[in-house]
Amino acid sequence: MKDVKITAIRKVQHTDLMARYENPIEHACDVHEGQTWVSRNGHCPEGLCPEAWKSMREFVEALSRGEGNFFDGWMQNPHSAMISCNDGFRPVSFYLETEE
Repeated sequence: MKDVKITAIRKVQHTDLMARYENPIEHACDVHEGQTWVSRNGHCPEGLCPEAWKSMREFVEALSRGEGNFFDGWMQNPHSAMISCNDGFRPVSFYLETEE
């Protein structure tokens, strides 16, 4: 199985949506842009947000098996994917790529 590198590319914050819909919370996402993890054997890397893992798991597992070319050429690199976590208030975009 191939290792899959996971990189936090962009983190945005929709303050207007937070003000309108979210209850105030003390602790939110700890992910920082540029932060990386490596998935070995298709498993969730230590320290990666469990909710983010839920959104990318199937893609990481497929890439680790050597699969790719999702959605018929969606990505320039066929052995990669761009996946966002499911936090609608402060989504993080993660770039997934196999390590050769």
